[in-house]
Amino acid sequence: MASKDAASNKSTKSAKKFNGTSTGSAVKGQSLFNMLGKDWQILGALLAVAMAVRLYKLSQPSSVVFDEVHFGGFARKYINGKFFMDVHPPLAKLLFALVGYLGGYDGEFDFKEIGKDYLSAGVPYVTMRLYPALLGVAVVPLIFLTLKASGCATTTAVLGAGFTIFENGLMTQSRHILLDSPLIFCTALTSFMWTMFERQQANAFSGRWWTFLAGTGLALGLTASIKWVGLFTIAWIGALTVHQLWSLLGDLSVSPRKWFNHLFARAICLIGIPVGFYMFMFAIHFACLTNSGDGDAFMSPEFQQTINGKAAPATAADVAFGSKVAIRHWNTNGGYLHSHPHAYPDGSKQQQITLYPHRDDNNVWEIHNETEIVLPDGSAPIYLEDKMVIKLRHILTDKRLHSHDVKAPVSEADWQHEVSAYGFPGFAGDANDFFRVEIQKDLSHGDLAKKRVRAIDTKFRLIHIMTGCALFSHKQKLPDWGFEQQEVTCAKQGTKPNSIWYIESNENPHLGPDAETVSYRKPGFLAKFWELQKVMWTTNAGLVESHNWDSRPTSWPILKRGINFWGKDHRQVYLIGNPLVWYSTTAAILLYIAFKGLITLRWQRGYTDYQYEAVRHYDWSVGTNVLGWALHYLPFFLMARQLFLHHYFPALYFGILTLCQGWDFFTKKFLGNAQARSAATILALLASAYVFSIYMPLSYGGPWTKAQCEKSKLMKTWDFDCSTFHDNISMYLGESSSQVSVKGPVPTSTSVPSTQRQDPQVPVEQKPLAVPPVAQQPQQPSGQSPPAVVSKVEYRDQFGNILNDEQVEALKKQENVIFETSYKTETKTRGQDQYGRVYEGEEFERIKELERMHAEQVATGGDPSKLTFVETVQSSASESEQSERKSRETKVVTETKKVTKTLTESSVHTETVIETEEIPEMHTETVSRTVVQDGEPEGVRGTLAEAQNPLTAEAENMPEGENTEPHEAKMAMGGMDRQVDHSNNPEPVEGSGVPAAEETA
Repeated sequence: MASKDAASNKSTKSAKKFNGTSTGSAVKGQSLFNMLGKDWQILGALLAVAMAVRLYKLSQPSSVVFDEVHFGGFARKYINGKFFMDVHPPLAKLLFALVGYLGGYDGEFDFKEIGKDYLSAGVPYVTMRLYPALLGVAVVPLIFLTLKASGCATTTAVLGAGFTIFENGLMTQSRHILLDSPLIFCTALTSFMWTMFERQQANAFSGRWWTFLAGTGLALGLTASIKWVGLFTIAWIGALTVHQLWSLLGDLSVSPRKWFNHLFARAICLIGIPVGFYMFMFAIHFACLTNSGDGDAFMSPEFQQTINGKAAPATAADVAFGSKVAIRHWNTNGGYLHSHPHAYPDGSKQQQITLYPHRDDNNVWEIHNETEIVLPDGSAPIYLEDKMVIKLRHILTDKRLHSHDVKAPVSEADWQHEVSAYGFPGFAGDANDFFRVEIQKDLSHGDLAKKRVRAIDTKFRLIHIMTGCALFSHKQKLPDWGFEQQEVTCAKQGTKPNSIWYIESNENPHLGPDAETVSYRKPGFLAKFWELQKVMWTTNAGLVESHNWDSRPTSWPILKRGINFWGKDHRQVYLIGNPLVWYSTTAAILLYIAFKGLITLRWQRGYTDYQYEAVRHYDWSVGTNVLGWALHYLPFFLMARQLFLHHYFPALYFGILTLCQGWDFFTKKFLGNAQARSAATILALLASAYVFSIYMPLSYGGPWTKAQCEKSKLMKTWDFDCSTFHDNISMYLGESSSQVSVKGPVPTSTSVPSTQRQDPQVPVEQKPLAVPPVAQQPQQPSGQSPPAVVSKVEYRDQFGNILNDEQVEALKKQENVIFETSYKTETKTRGQDQYGRVYEGEEFERIKELERMHAEQVATGGDPSKLTFVETVQSSASESEQSERKSRETKVVTETKKVTKTLTESSVHTETVIETEEIPEMHTETVSRTVVQDGEPEGVRGTLAEAQNPLTAEAENMPEGENTEPHEAKMAMGGMDRQVDHSNNPEPVEGSGVPAAEETA
């Protein structure tokens, strides 16, 4: 019996110790308020290194990179006050807009496409990039202080800071106008505040205790207001808070009243502060976006009432026979029942019925009874009541809403039938035009609206009399022939919300001028806030289409694939992590999981491992961060939407903390000597810095060689393009040296090799290229002119569309239109036979091989006639072209390549780019060839020079659509947009459909 009690006591003791391992009370951290001066000096040095790494060549690339398309565009919309819809909360985007505005950004540059130049448009992009870069720098002291506060040695804190500095992925992401750097900063701030709060448990309700608890709540609000990934951070803090309260509940020294004080304090700071801050950010969001924009169509008509230019006017309340109405769908963003004079390509081939998101005359229908009796003027209206049978006549095309047993135009389900507009002059229609009105009383507002149809207030279904199906619409889009508008069908089994409609506008001459009117109710802030959250959630979940650079969560811990951010001028920015850091963090997490499993099994067998403080410290400190890693990583397995490598960055931060906590535990255990621990830390830092340097060209978009690129690929799935880079670094030096400032005539073709340096203040002297001698090549007859060079000038807008003379002259008269010049000369080699047939490329090589074989035949007595090709290279500018540019200062960037394959062939490629604000854009390709024809006496040669210019028909910017609803034709040189309005109609082009959500992963 005694032995049994002893065993029981041992088990109870062991259980208490096991339960106490996660309380944090056994973990003794260092007070940062008493940190040594040496530690602060080390932190200062780390901060300096972090600034050097993060801010180095921040202006490179000088064009739009990856999702700067979206987040730079959102900053533009904030400045212009145009409403948009995005799946991310507004905080970081608001700050980008603020920084850009303070830096001088006026909201004109549109960030439309990757690679669009910032410099020519004068965008303060470096200022905008400085904001995330500095936040990336700030993560370094946060991780250092977090590790110190959790009880780690200074060498361990240095390791964590160093790994953060030299992590290529975190560095790359922090150098651009993207959301992830602010997100990582706020996640790190939350971790730091919580660690400091845990250190204050012995001084509950003290000033510092309240400061760090409230600071944790504010950091949670910041994180959640940048991306919804912040909800995972809230879940992490929530789990730790629940554990704290559970431990306090088991502490008999804590009275019930004090325990409730702990509960209420945490509820106020960790729930109230984050929620309040999050909602406050949306209040600012709504205050900034007051004008109509491309996000309107995502919101309900009630929401749109609060947007300038989108409010619907008041309309007659009572609906009667003879009313001309606009009917809206209730569920899918409120599109209008719509028809237009275009037929379905298949099925009945009758006129299309669609759902269209904008106000338009093609949305107007007239309500008739079954016999279409027209009431005389002055007669009392016949109100439209529940269960009445009606016909709907489309006003503009004079056809009736119609359905029949024909397959739906796009949907494959058997229970969906086609809906069309059918009829012709003199035809009274048929029974397939009849629909019964069924009022939905539970969704209608007001007693009268539940008895008869009233505009806006009454929600109803339209049931087809002949088939029993309900008029239905869903988010299925029609193909191009339907202008990508939303499909409308007649469904027997469709969901009820998708078959509910209401009337937005109503006109009826029988109602009289004093008829009651009704309008949408403007929602308050809470209603707008909640609606936007639902739209964000739905849109985010709908981003399921594949992307060229997406990846799945299983590939992230092993760094299986990165993201191509940008590529230009033989450089590339590719988001890839530091393999040493990533694989080390993954190994540290797996090690802790194995440790936890083993230690739990040993505890179950009665071992008392938890009596050792080092074990408890490792279990709690590392386990806390592994929990953070898991909560920021595992939820992505539940998502079907697009995912990218950068979604792993918050989890990676917790992985670095896990690695450092484990490093601290094992180095203290196995490397007791402080000098040995320091040496090991220095080696680890040097290794991470070395690996970082290998992938620096991808992080900074710097010069690299193909060989270095191929050598750096640890996995075949690393799909950065090595063919982008030059063969050797000296070729980049040549590019740099060829940037000269020229006064005086600008040569048409620059024939100076790229390795030859020129004084930037001296005009570039044209020197002939040395062409290797051609074996037995006959000399050109004296007096024969060299191949002529034909030059043509083209004017193009920023989309590549060719402009005619009238358009160019009109643009020259406009202010704020910038003309950029790009001049290109290319010399190629061709051959021509006696019949005038031209050979080039592989065909040219084949003919030369046949010539060689034929020559061998001649040597043995064959036919002496043969084809002979003589290739020359010549390219020059006319004197008139040079004198035309004498008085203009320009900057010339020249790249010349010379490739000699054999003694009988040489190929020269010369490209000159001239940047000026006066000279119009010019693209010229010159092909020069000299032809030797069969049968001519020796010494007689023909010459031919051609200039290839892809001149085509005049560019047309009008989008496809059935009517002339307006659009914006943007003509720009250098990014300066000029709006051209083609119509007075304020609505967008029909066929545009609901604007797609702008997503940034």
